Amino acid sequence: MKSKRNQPNFVYFFLLIFLAGILAPVNISAEDIKLSSGQTVYVSIYSHIYSGLKARPFDLAAILSIRNTNPNNSITLRSVKYYDSDGKLLKEYLSIPLQLKALVSTRYIITEGDKAGGSGANFLVKWKSEKKVNPPIIEGVMIGTHSGQGISFVSRGQVIKEDR
Repeated sequence: MKSKRNQPNFVYFFLLIFLAGILAPVNISAEDIKLSSGQTVYVSIYSHIYSGLKARPFDLAAILSIRNTNPNNSITLRSVKYYDSDGKLLKEYLSIPLQLKALVSTRYIITEGDKAGGSGANFLVKWKSEKKVNPPIIEGVMIGTHSGQGISFVSRGQVIKEDR
């Protein structure tokens, strides 16, 4: 007669193998990296969030960070536009295109007191390159402090259009 005490060991063994397969690092080859020659990127920006039982606004400063991740090639920012919660254009940051050389970063700041964008504000960033390159990292970084309490978080840009 077989012992039932050994059965849980097999269950744990298979569970361990299953989890190891799920949690194992994924190898990414050069072919898996998606290169682009231009994109339109949407980035959520929060001039405030709501906190507490009474949903009081907690004001935030926001930084739009744009980082050229390509080690060999420049990219050109074609436009950087800031919109409010209702989709109304509040500010266009570029009057002429801005070139970011390899591994160069730039930023645009919305001060903590600037509430014009509202909690649903956003940026649309358009960039291009002469050749296909690693797409830039485009993020919103929000931070605020009040009465000894601080909060910070990041909103990653979302590609909404591949531009040619």
